[in-house]
Amino acid sequence: MIVDRNIEGYATSFTSPESEILKKIRRENAERKDFSMLSGFYQGRILAFLSKLIRPRRILEIGTYLGYSALCLAEGLAEDGKLFTIDIDPTTHEKARHYWAESNFADKIIAITGNALQIIPTLDEVFDLVFIDADKVNYSNYYDAVFSKLKIGGIILADNVLWSGKVLDFTSDEEAAALHKFNQKVQSDTRTFNVLLTVRDGLMMIRKEKE
Repeated sequence: MIVDRNIEGYATSFTSPESEILKKIRRENAERKDFSMLSGFYQGRILAFLSKLIRPRRILEIGTYLGYSALCLAEGLAEDGKLFTIDIDPTTHEKARHYWAESNFADKIIAITGNALQIIPTLDEVFDLVFIDADKVNYSNYYDAVFSKLKIGGIILADNVLWSGKVLDFTSDEEAAALHKFNQKVQSDTRTFNVLLTVRDGLMMIRKEKE
């Protein structure tokens, strides 16, 4: 956690609550002890808030895990909206589908199992919102793969871009080095407008300004 725990706790106490199914996912994830792999409550509410602002018709998520962030993002979908989520692990996809079935968004979420870099070029969609939260070494590759499929004014969100602060001294950590390279890539991209938020483990927000 980058932000002081007490400050984040205070902010959380003045944040709108999540659904019961989201509480269930976080509770069961805590039992798995894979805390770092799930968007926390506070970040989840930020994802939902941003999605509600955008009202996307098409969302692409790279990295599904237990489906928590997909449900958060789905809260803002337009009435005819769809969310496509890609993950290489069929086991966690099956668990995610179980949770989605208990929500109001089961018919709006399309899970695709496989290698995202191979799947993204096959998607015949124009996306309003993209969320990247998969293997860190490929963040720059995911960015390149989705950019042409993102509409002008569309948003890319990339999670974990501060990597517990390791991006400040990235020479001995492969993931931190890849994330630092990604952050540099975004910062130097003249086609975009970006803000790096110090939320949880870092959330990069990128708006596509032009092709």
